[in-house]
Amino acid sequence: QVQLVESGGGSVQPGGSLRLSCTAPGFTSNSCGMDWYRQATGKQREWVARIKPDDSTVYAGSVKGRFTISKDKAKDTLYLQMNSLKPEDTAMYSCGPYATNCLLLYRGGQGTQVTVSS
Repeated sequence: QVQLVESGGGSVQPGGSLRLSCTAPGFTSNSCGMDWYRQATGKQREWVARIKPDDSTVYAGSVKGRFTISKDKAKDTLYLQMNSLKPEDTAMYSCGPYATNCLLLYRGGQGTQVTVSS
């Protein structure tokens, strides 16, 4: 299995922006669609966004219009551009494939913490 590595988190004020990255070697050549998730302290994990092998995207209602998922095929890197951040976006963010065959190829990463506060 290949280790996923998330990065780019940090602390920002409400209204600020961050771009998260997820390195996932081989996910484009393996045609793996990828998800971003988040989990706030004391809450269940929440699905945030998905990018499919055909580059189409889907978003949770809570982030639609503010977050953008994308990928760099040459770098096998997944991104999550987060704009207009709100305190309720505070969470540990992680990435991963959603198809069964792809889940077998990767090992979950440590995640990256996003904190939005004034």
